[in-house]
Amino acid sequence: MYCRHCGNEMVSEAVVCVRCGAPKYKGNNFCPSCKASTGINDKTCSTCGVLLSGSSTQKSKITAGLLALFVGTWGVHNFYLGYTAKAVIQLVMMLVGIIFSWLIIPAFLCMGAAVWALIEGIMILTGSLNKDGKGNPLAE
Repeated sequence: MYCRHCGNEMVSEAVVCVRCGAPKYKGNNFCPSCKASTGINDKTCSTCGVLLSGSSTQKSKITAGLLALFVGTWGVHNFYLGYTAKAVIQLVMMLVGIIFSWLIIPAFLCMGAAVWALIEGIMILTGSLNKDGKGNPLAE
């Protein structure tokens, strides 16, 4: 992660930049993900596509966590956060598990998807998983 004000590399736990003192996620001069120089009015980084400032397009941590807990076995929370590959894998696991549920082994796919969704839901709500698929921080 890089400071948006001066471009200095920051540790993810930092609250302010040690070089310039700018608060985390404040400023528009540099991309916090790839350190590319950005325009003052840019909404996203032209190099990597990361959201540059707080915006209504930020995904909600609470919404993602609740989606994971209630319908996460279908990968809905991963679609919401932009993790399309993970979401498709969870969806396919559930469909295969249901279609072949008359067999014993595919039923474990449904259970595996449920455990996976439960763990991800807890990780989202506790803050362990705190970025969307583009690397933008989740909104509280």
